[in-house]
Amino acid sequence: MPVPWFLLSLALGRSPVVLSLERLMGLQDTVRCSRDLSCHLWEGDMLCLPGSIVSTVGPVLVPTRLQTELVLRCHQKTDCDLCVRVAVHLAVHGHWKEPEDEEKFGGAADPELEEPRNVSLQAQVVLSFQAYPSTRCILLEVQVPATLVQPGQSVGSVVYDCFEAALGSEVRIWSYTQPRYQKELNITQQLPALPWLNMSADGDNVRLVLDVSEEQHFGLSLYWNQVQGPPKPWWHKNLTGPQTITLNFTDLVPCLCIQVWPLEPDSVRTSICPFKDDPRAHQNLWRAARLQLLPSQSWRLDAPCSLPAEAVLCWRAPGWGSCQPLVPPLSWENVTVNKARKFPVLKGHPNLCVQVSSWEKLQLQECLWADSLGPLKDDMLLVETRGLQDNRSLCALEPSGCILLPSRASTRAARLGEELLQDLQSGQCLQLWDDDMGALWACPMDKYIHKRWALVWLACLLLVSALFLLLLFKRDHVKGWLRLLKQDIRLGAAARGRAALLLYSADDAGFERLVGALASALCRLPLRVAVDLWSRRELSAQGPLAWFHAQRRQTLQEGGTVVLLFTPGAVALCGEWLQDGAAAPRAHSPHDAFAASLSCVLPDFLQGRAPGRYVGACFDGLLHPDAVPTLFRTVPVFSLPSQLPDFLGALQRPGAPRPGGLREMAEQVSRALQPALVSCFQPSGIPGPDAGRDLGRGTGLE
Repeated sequence: MPVPWFLLSLALGRSPVVLSLERLMGLQDTVRCSRDLSCHLWEGDMLCLPGSIVSTVGPVLVPTRLQTELVLRCHQKTDCDLCVRVAVHLAVHGHWKEPEDEEKFGGAADPELEEPRNVSLQAQVVLSFQAYPSTRCILLEVQVPATLVQPGQSVGSVVYDCFEAALGSEVRIWSYTQPRYQKELNITQQLPALPWLNMSADGDNVRLVLDVSEEQHFGLSLYWNQVQGPPKPWWHKNLTGPQTITLNFTDLVPCLCIQVWPLEPDSVRTSICPFKDDPRAHQNLWRAARLQLLPSQSWRLDAPCSLPAEAVLCWRAPGWGSCQPLVPPLSWENVTVNKARKFPVLKGHPNLCVQVSSWEKLQLQECLWADSLGPLKDDMLLVETRGLQDNRSLCALEPSGCILLPSRASTRAARLGEELLQDLQSGQCLQLWDDDMGALWACPMDKYIHKRWALVWLACLLLVSALFLLLLFKRDHVKGWLRLLKQDIRLGAAARGRAALLLYSADDAGFERLVGALASALCRLPLRVAVDLWSRRELSAQGPLAWFHAQRRQTLQEGGTVVLLFTPGAVALCGEWLQDGAAAPRAHSPHDAFAASLSCVLPDFLQGRAPGRYVGACFDGLLHPDAVPTLFRTVPVFSLPSQLPDFLGALQRPGAPRPGGLREMAEQVSRALQPALVSCFQPSGIPGPDAGRDLGRGTGLE
């Protein structure tokens, strides 16, 4: 079929040299030869059978060199096919043999014997052409006049027009004579590809850039080229150039091909398969391959492309790191993709799996019966090997290999060897496979496991009884120990692991240091504290709103508490939100989680979901609790450090320790806050290091 001129011009370029390619009009193949030679092209193609090399009895014509040239075979002025012209250069090979009598006695030769030396030579030259998926062989008949028959002399060439080939294809050409007097000549040539199809990587994607003129309409198809059967289409669309198609790297497989053609009558489709040698495409092919269990003890390897693979059954028991191939008695078998195969076994078993390897490397393994027959069973596989004269041996398959039974080894199968043989003889084992070479048996191990656990439970019962008797004799000591343990639980265990999320408005650097000191002190109780000061990287990556959402959800799911630390700046910000609704009235720091969180905090307060989840807090001398907006006073608001015991009690789980234990924890937190309080209030006009101590008076901590 004709190829539109725009395809050839794109593929061959627009230089004057390329555009001056010779054009051959018509569909007829032709042959021409050098002066003084006569040649003839036999009609129709012939079988490509080179045959074996034969010896010569005189001078013969043989091909000595091949040359190729690209030409255009045109059906119309602008509809042409790319064609390969082949020139075969010929020479005389061999010489006339001298008669033995003349050589021996030196006498004159018989004139009748010299007559053949003055005759012309004739040869049949075969040209074999291969360009996947087609092959052609044509026969040329060449005659050389007697005047040119000189041993070793080149006599000229024969030119054949021509072999059609597709853009981007690889062509191979052979030449020899019939009969064949020497090794055939051959040449390989890569034809021009389609430079308007470019590929580029973009992260996890591959871009196919189709540089076709804007007015050109063309069809594009992506398909899987199957070795057996027709191509399997994947994607098809009619487009107008230029276009960029984006593919995911995981979609690339070796047989993925691209086909393009102009949307014109009788247009030729040009195909290329650019990923056949890409290592990533081969990796994706194995990732896409799947083993599928079919009815009637059959299975199939599904994959987009053909691949070289071998498969065998293997046995995998619970706790085994790998699956043991059953070779022997079974053997590896070649696998054809997308073709059903029969299992060699009689019955299925969840521990039977299929291993698929390529070039001696394990690529795929699946236990196909696991879905229908349940999880892996703790069964022992017995392998029976049969020899001559009904000789047979049994071994038990374990991770270290197949252990002959009976055996004195220290493995589980060896210890239970006699019992397993008895189970086999009594018919308690399931036969999975049987033929003349051997058999496979699956023997349940449940009863032996139950017997072992019965002994373990008996030992535990004896230990518990001994401990109970010991406690009876040491009753007074046990009471004292329990009393100490209970006191320890009251002091710290109630708060251990409780989550707290601190939200605040970053008014200045001094207040940020005060919040950091409070968070560090709460962690020592210990509490699991989340605060944006310790999560700057996550805030920058996720954004304040996303970070707060994640921390709030995790804190409340764990039964924790969200703590709102109020300052004059936070009160003003809450007032703006309550006045303007959801609209943020002013810009804030990119790390200000308090400003970002108000859109989620306010609905909890407005809908009555805040009690039990939130508490408020402010610092003495910085903000009075009455200054907190009324909406937020629906939950407890504590002034710190004067109300630290009550604040810590609100952060604990139900069943809080006695007030004395809370006071001890509050004193620890208050001591940790004093340096930060002094640093926070000193710039505001409260002089000297005694400021923090004055703030601590009247707190109930002294």
